[in-house]
Amino acid sequence: MNDTLFGELSVIAMKGCEEFGTQVDYYLKEWRGRPQNETYFVRHECPRFGSGEAKGLIFQSMRGHDLYIICDVFNHGVTYNMYGKTVPMSPDDHYADLKRLISAAGGKARRVSVIMPMLYEGRQDKRLSRESLDCAMMLQELHAMGAANIITFDAHDSRVQNAIPLCGFDSVRPAYQMIKALVRNVPDILIDKDYLIIISPDEGAMGRCMYYASVLGIDVGMFHKRRDYTKIINGRNPIIAHEYLGGDPADMDVIIVDDIISSGDSLIEVAQQIKAKGAKRIFAFVTFGLFTDGIEKFNRAYEEGLIDKIFTTNLIYRTPELLAAPWYCEVNMCKYVSYIIDTLNHDGSISNLLDPVQRIHNLVEKHMSAMGSSQMTMEI
Repeated sequence: MNDTLFGELSVIAMKGCEEFGTQVDYYLKEWRGRPQNETYFVRHECPRFGSGEAKGLIFQSMRGHDLYIICDVFNHGVTYNMYGKTVPMSPDDHYADLKRLISAAGGKARRVSVIMPMLYEGRQDKRLSRESLDCAMMLQELHAMGAANIITFDAHDSRVQNAIPLCGFDSVRPAYQMIKALVRNVPDILIDKDYLIIISPDEGAMGRCMYYASVLGIDVGMFHKRRDYTKIINGRNPIIAHEYLGGDPADMDVIIVDDIISSGDSLIEVAQQIKAKGAKRIFAFVTFGLFTDGIEKFNRAYEEGLIDKIFTTNLIYRTPELLAAPWYCEVNMCKYVSYIIDTLNHDGSISNLLDPVQRIHNLVEKHMSAMGSSQMTMEI
């Protein structure tokens, strides 16, 4: 890696990202030999008036700094007071605060990079009728304000980067971390095409599923969603039915892969159909677990034996109830984000970080070797 820094490293962990940012700060200090009582954090604040209006404040000079802003726009666990009422911060509120902090830097930072794990309005990425293109507008706005790099994870459709062709944009997939969490939490999992199958809950997730299937050398199946396009419920056309296309999952472990759990209805319906076909255990790899309708339906699904484990990243807010659920497994992404920041700050390429194929192969080989040794010990 290049020993020359692009600029003095500074990190802003916005409201709701403090715990995540603290771990990132820890790794950066450990790798660079900086005392743990020091920090790469930038002192900042986004105070609000009683009317709900706000402003961004940065309490140190950013001139010449390489600034990284970590922003979780989906953290509804952060609140503020407006007209005497406690109001949870919406994605719009978080995004407005992000712009305030970029503005507060005043164009003095040498480079500004935004780490937004789940893209603001990422599901409003294409136009089908007379409707807004919110995600593209957001990206163009950040680029116009001086953001040189935008780093996100598992973008709903990474083609949205076409809106900012002259700006750095990276959509990172947490495939290695997901598989690593799986073998740690399910040590008896057999990663073999005779025992394990990847299933996509819809057409949109097929790209992700094909990647996992190709890297792991296993088969893939898919559900086709039939929707009622005459109605719109909660902003979407309701699903009429899920129709399965693919190999027989009977007596096999199944991994369902998707980018987002919203209400979770689709995931549970897919799990029901897979279980009815004789699947053994069902796991889910989902980058962002929103659980907009709560987790009670997942508790019931777990108790009924429909779902064994759900893996989601810690890139966005998770409620205390979710963290305590017996079926939930957290995939920690802090070290990975630290690697990205450290590499970019050294003006290096993150291509190797974005391509984890060899690391996945090494991990699977080590796991299957340990499984073979364990089996031999049991036979002896």
